[in-house]
Amino acid sequence: MGRLQKILIPFLGLVLAFCFYSARENFKPEMLKGKRVIVTGASTGIGEQMAYHLARMGAHVLVTARTEAKLQKVNGKLSTHTCMLMACTHKRRKANLTSQVVERCRELGAGSARLISGSMEDMAFAKRVVEAAEAELGGLDMLILNHVGKSYFSYFDGNVRHVQKLLDINFLSYVAMTVSALPMLKQSGGSIVVVSSMAGKVGFPFTVPYSATKFALDGFFSSLRQEFRIQNVNVSITLCILSFIDTESAVRAAADVLLMSPAPKEECALEIIKGGALRQREVYYKYALTKIPLLLRDWAAELLDYLVRQHYQVERPPAA
Repeated sequence: MGRLQKILIPFLGLVLAFCFYSARENFKPEMLKGKRVIVTGASTGIGEQMAYHLARMGAHVLVTARTEAKLQKVNGKLSTHTCMLMACTHKRRKANLTSQVVERCRELGAGSARLISGSMEDMAFAKRVVEAAEAELGGLDMLILNHVGKSYFSYFDGNVRHVQKLLDINFLSYVAMTVSALPMLKQSGGSIVVVSSMAGKVGFPFTVPYSATKFALDGFFSSLRQEFRIQNVNVSITLCILSFIDTESAVRAAADVLLMSPAPKEECALEIIKGGALRQREVYYKYALTKIPLLLRDWAAELLDYLVRQHYQVERPPAA
């Protein structure tokens, strides 16, 4: 075993070094100047930070944000009028928050900044976003798919309807936007950037519905990339594999259970943009926390499963 380790460890180091440095090309912010970019899910978190980075680089940014399709009644006791008032208040807060993002983009030097609000459960909305880019920007150079539906961080509860809803938002709307955007992206020789997760490469506990949607993204876009190569379609596809990031929603859900520190969303957002601009196949952030486990997965899957479980504190079940 000792002899095997002496051979394996240096070899693994060489593989990691090759993967790390071969992907390192010279990124320059000027690459994004004047580019027409859609960023979905940009009201908070990684999407918001990507919008700001793009603005600093002088891109034309069109951002989307979620609005609720309807407001659920609480125990069936609220009047229709009260529900409508609450829904309007919620939408105003969301609109104000995202309007602040757009205004901030303009302050940072964006070529232009626009907002479209709607629910990605509605495939027609996904198509309208792309149509707006064509009408208002005159085309599209980069499509960054980042939005995600609300889910829980707990044991799978058997709710098939929730899985279906999450697939609509986290997967099918990505497909719908890609299909709608392809004519413009082919014309510009543009890029598709898909924000995914380690949960789309490795099975993690407490994320069953979410993980299912991220695995679906990997399958669809990796296969589509192959078809683009065969057909000589000059559109790149970058799949972004992210570790635990310090977004408000992720920290709120997992901080008490996951025994690791989250990585900064600002740096994560920049790495995603760099990967898209350089037309990389995949982006790993943080690199050591994503690439190394994936190498281990292919050689020692049971060991990786064990190591994953060691990063969770499960004396008490996580709250839904």
